[in-house]
Amino acid sequence: MMPRDPVTVMLSVVLSVCTTMIGCAGGNSSPEMRGIELTYWPAPNQQEVQLADSLVKVWNLLHPEIRVRMQPIPVSQSTEEVLLAAIAGKTTPDVCSNILPGAMYEYTQAGGMIALDGFPDFDSVAAGRMPREILSIFRSRDGHWYQMPWKTSPVMMFYNRRLFDEAGVAGVPRTYSEYLAAGAKVTRDTNADGQTDIWMGERDIRPIWWQRLFDFFPFYIAATGGKTLFRNGEVAFNDSSAEEVFAFFQECYARRYYPRTFFQGGDPFLLEKKATHFAGPWEIPTLKTYAPWVRYGVAPLPVPDGHRGPVYTSGDYKNIAIFGTTQHPHEAWEFVKFLIRADHDLLLLEITNQIPVRGDLLTNPLFAEYWRRNPVMVAFAEQAAHTRSMDAAPDFKEIFDGISQEYEVCSVFGKKSPADAVRDAVRRATMIVEWNK
Repeated sequence: MMPRDPVTVMLSVVLSVCTTMIGCAGGNSSPEMRGIELTYWPAPNQQEVQLADSLVKVWNLLHPEIRVRMQPIPVSQSTEEVLLAAIAGKTTPDVCSNILPGAMYEYTQAGGMIALDGFPDFDSVAAGRMPREILSIFRSRDGHWYQMPWKTSPVMMFYNRRLFDEAGVAGVPRTYSEYLAAGAKVTRDTNADGQTDIWMGERDIRPIWWQRLFDFFPFYIAATGGKTLFRNGEVAFNDSSAEEVFAFFQECYARRYYPRTFFQGGDPFLLEKKATHFAGPWEIPTLKTYAPWVRYGVAPLPVPDGHRGPVYTSGDYKNIAIFGTTQHPHEAWEFVKFLIRADHDLLLLEITNQIPVRGDLLTNPLFAEYWRRNPVMVAFAEQAAHTRSMDAAPDFKEIFDGISQEYEVCSVFGKKSPADAVRDAVRRATMIVEWNK
């Protein structure tokens, strides 16, 4: 049986690696390979720092001639701002594992990235890890790959089983109409004080670009059967699906199934004040730690009535890249390959509850024990095959800021029709793209 505790898993990995590669850390390194140091920036959250620290210790044990220094990405409003500033100042790390695909256009335009397909074994490494159709999502417009797909956190719908049962909601809502019908039952004033106590859902209504990565964007991907906001580099969400998404959320607010304000005093899903929540698998350890009493399930996002075929969603991908400032590109590539080994992908699951971008997740015996112990994670692993990435677009944050403003005006406050909101969001996005050509 596989070890259950992540620390125990780490120790078993260290022992197995050291046993099978006992000679690689010896004195056989050539003089020109001695004294190399790589800098590695992981995401600054606690779980990924723990993962990175563990893997770097193993790497350094095995490769004393190529030391890796781990430093979490400096905390700022966003990783993207930090990395763009580092590219401009030529202070980027050798390797970073928190690359948002949507920012890749700006990174490459700034000349900050190394094309990974320039390494002779890139194709075999990538093909051995994931299906070609997944890899193709991350190909840049110039035909190169500047990022190695690493992990995904599919955005799905968490739902509170107790609140559904108490409200008489028999099944999990699969369509917009089913969701709204459930909202009519779930949303209520439980103590007769004239104030709603239980809501069907809730979203952060602030017009901040990244908030739309958990409502409009994944719902648009779901509504279109897997399309994103761009086609061949051109803005392409001027369609009825975008209008349906705005209209769906407009109904949620208009019917008062969603509040038009912020909750005070904690997370409303953990407090069982809302019945549904749109998030990725990172929500699971939070629930385990802070609200283990909550009975919940996970399901695909609601889709328009009449939808056919699988339900897609956004993958919230974070990938690995090598920056152009590196003095040791080949050694950095070896470290990237080390990070994405299958046994290290198991650690990624164990420690972070995020899904490795692999084609064999549900068939490789290495992961079987993890799925047995974490059955709710199987839903995310199954959904991973039907995910899409954010488009690599110029000034993508400005584009999503525009969408956020339309979401607030149209969906939250009902001051604009969905058709007008889509028209204006598309117009702004098109102007941004044209400006950057």
